[in-house]
Amino acid sequence: MKLDPDDPRAPYLQVAHQLRAAILTRKFAPGEKLPSGPELAKTFGVARMTVQQAIRELRDEGLVISRQGSGIFVRERTARPVGLRPHIEQAFKKPDVSIEFAGFSGETLQGAIQEPLDSIRAGRLVPESITIRMLVPDTSRPWSLPARVDNLEDEPLFRERMERISSRHAQAIVDSVQELGDLGLVKTASAEVRINGEPPRFKLYILNGEEAFFGFYPVFEHTIRLGGEPQAMYDMGGKDAELFHFAVSDGGDSTSGQFVNQSRLWFDNVWNTVAREIS
Repeated sequence: MKLDPDDPRAPYLQVAHQLRAAILTRKFAPGEKLPSGPELAKTFGVARMTVQQAIRELRDEGLVISRQGSGIFVRERTARPVGLRPHIEQAFKKPDVSIEFAGFSGETLQGAIQEPLDSIRAGRLVPESITIRMLVPDTSRPWSLPARVDNLEDEPLFRERMERISSRHAQAIVDSVQELGDLGLVKTASAEVRINGEPPRFKLYILNGEEAFFGFYPVFEHTIRLGGEPQAMYDMGGKDAELFHFAVSDGGDSTSGQFVNQSRLWFDNVWNTVAREIS
C-alpha cells in the first residue's frame, strides 16, 4: 500500500481509495479492526492527519465505524449504506441549493459540504442561492440522553462539552456560507441555526426538497474526561448512524416520495413553532 506520485488526487483520497478497495474485496472482513492510525501512516508513508481524513471519508460512506477507546472497525451490516457526501455534492450543482438538517450536531454536515464550498470558491460550481437550516438541541436544558452510566442522570458538564462541539461546527458552516455571499460568489447565501429541546434520537438531512436521508443514532457507552475526571456516559453515535435514502423521484405517491414530503413538513413545523434562535 503506497501512494502513486502521479495520481492527481489528494493523498487522503488515495489512502481512502485503497482502504475502500481492501474492504470491498474482503481483505478486511466485516467486523475486523483496521490497523491503528500510526500503523496506517507508516504503511502509506503519510502524516497521521492524512490517515484521519481518509478514515473520515470511509466513515461518511458507512464502511467503517469508530469505537471509543477500541479503534476503527469495518462495519457489519445487513443493509447497503448510503453515502451522504456524493448526494450533497450533486445537490450543489443545482441553481438553488437548500439543505435542512436536524440532529445532535452539524459535524458530519460540515465535513460533507466543504468540498462543494471549495468548488464554489474556485469557480467550478456557480449556484445562484444557498439556504442551509440546522436544528440542534438546546444545551441549556437537562437531557434524558446522553446520560451518566452510573445513575442515568443528566450531566451538565457533558452538555457544556457538546455546546462547544456543536457551536464550532455550526458556526463554521454559517461563516463559510456567509463568506460566499459577501464575496459575491453566490447571489443569495443564508445559513441559520435554531435550537430545540433535547437531542433527537435520529438525524435527518433534506436536500433541495427532493431527497431525504434518515438514520437512528445508536447508543453506546464510553468514558470521557469531564471537569478533569473520567466519567462513563451513554452517548449517541452520530457518525455510526446508518442512513437510509428517500427521493421524490421515486414517485410522489411512493413511500419514498411521501417520506421526503412529510420530512419537509415536519422540519418546517418545528422550525416555525418550538425552535428558537440562539440568543
